[in-house]
Amino acid sequence: MTIEKLLIANRGEIALRIHRACHEMGIKTVAAHSTADADAMHVRLADQAVCIGAPAAADSYLNIPAIISAAEITGADAIHPGYGFLSENARFAEIVEEHGIVFVGPKPEHIRTMGDKVEAKRTAGALGLPLVPGSDGAVSDPDEARRIAAEIGYPVIVKAASGGGGRGMKVVTREVDLETLMSQAGSEAKAAFGDATVYIEKYLGNPRHIEFQVFGDGQGNAIHLGERDCSLQRRHQKILEEAPSPVISSAERMRMGGIVSKAMADMSYRGAGTIEFLWEDGKFYFIEMNTRLQVEHPVTEMITGVDLVREQIRIAEGRPLSVEQQDLEFHGHAIECRINAEDPRTFAPSPGLVKGYHAPGGMHVRIDSGLYAGYRIPPYYDSMIAKLIVYGRTREGCIMRLRRALEETVIEGVKTTIPLHQALLREPDIQNGDYTIKWLEEWLAKQESTV
Repeated sequence: MTIEKLLIANRGEIALRIHRACHEMGIKTVAAHSTADADAMHVRLADQAVCIGAPAAADSYLNIPAIISAAEITGADAIHPGYGFLSENARFAEIVEEHGIVFVGPKPEHIRTMGDKVEAKRTAGALGLPLVPGSDGAVSDPDEARRIAAEIGYPVIVKAASGGGGRGMKVVTREVDLETLMSQAGSEAKAAFGDATVYIEKYLGNPRHIEFQVFGDGQGNAIHLGERDCSLQRRHQKILEEAPSPVISSAERMRMGGIVSKAMADMSYRGAGTIEFLWEDGKFYFIEMNTRLQVEHPVTEMITGVDLVREQIRIAEGRPLSVEQQDLEFHGHAIECRINAEDPRTFAPSPGLVKGYHAPGGMHVRIDSGLYAGYRIPPYYDSMIAKLIVYGRTREGCIMRLRRALEETVIEGVKTTIPLHQALLREPDIQNGDYTIKWLEEWLAKQESTV
C-alpha cells in the first residue's frame, strides 16, 4: 500500500524529524499534540494538528483512545510512534492494526517478546546472540539466586525484567547482601513498571556500551548498518554517541553485524531495531533489544547515507529494503551531543522561555531540534531540546568540527548542557576514544570534588 497521510504520535525533535521525512516522500502529516505543545514547531508545520489532551503524558501521548480517534477523524493511513511513550507498547501496535491503520514499527509479537528482558534474553540466545552469563529466566527463590550467583561468580547484578533507565537494578558484591538487594530491586521494579520480576547476570566491571542498528523487511530479509558507541552515560542515560566505535575493528563489525542481521532475518523482524551489547576485553554480551527508532539514529545516517525514518515508512508500506548488505558502505565518523535544558553542573531541569536561538551551520553539521526564539520549553517532558550531530572524514576532524559547532550554538533564556559537552571534548580520554560506561560518572564526581 501507499501511505498518503501519517499521524505522528510523539513530540519534540523526533516529531519534527518524522514530519520532514514524510514531506520529502510526499506524505501529509497530522500532529497529535498535548495542550502544552500547541506552539511546538512540528505542530506548526504539520498539515493538520489535533489536540489529544492535557500536558500530562498519561492524558495525551499515552492516551491510546485519543490517538486512535485523532487518526480516524483526520483519515490518517498510518501512525508513527517515534521513540519513548507508546513506541514499544505491543498492545498499542495491535490496536492500531485492529483499526485498519498501518503501524510504522515492528510486529506486535516482536515488541512484546523483546520488551520482556527475560524473554528477550532467552530469544537472543536461541537466535545465536552472545549472552552475559546468568539465570535462564526470572529468579524469585533466594536459594536459587545464591546458587546461580556462586556459579557465575561475584559481583552479579539483579535486574528488573521490565522497564529500564537503571531502575530495578542492584549490584551485589557479597552473598550476604543478595537476598536484601533482590528484594529492593523487585520493589523498585514493581513501583516503576508494575512488575516485580527480576533476573541475575554477571556484573561486568568496566565495559563499553555498543549497539548495532538493524533493519528487517518482515519477510525474512535483514541488514545491519554498523554499530554506535553509547558508552558516555550518566545514570544509564546516554549523553554523547558516536559511530563507528573507536574500539571496534572492521572485521569485528562485519562478524557481529552478520550475527545480528541473521538473527533478525530468522525472526522475520520488521522495521528498525537496535541490539544493545556490553563489550569488554574484545567480547560482546547481549543486554537488550529496542524495537523502535533510537534517539541516536542520526550518527548512523551520517556514516551510511541511509535515511532511517524514510526506510521505516517504506517497510511499513510493504516494500523491500532499499539497500542490500553488500551495497552498504561506511564512511567517516559522526558524533551526536544530546543538548538538554538542564543546569550543566547539577543537571536540574531548566524549562522556560527561549529568548534567543541560533543554530550552528557549515559543512556536515546537523541539528535536530524544534527550538525557536519565543518558544517556551514545557516542564512536563524529557529535558532534551536538541541533538547536534557532526560528521568528519576522520574522528579527529569530527571532534574539531563538533567543538566549532558547539561554540556557534546559542540558546538563551534557559540553562543547557552545552558547556558540559565542551568540557568533555577537551578531555584527552574523549579525544582518544578511551572511555567506558563508568567514565562519565567518575569524571563528574571529580569535577564535583574540585568545586
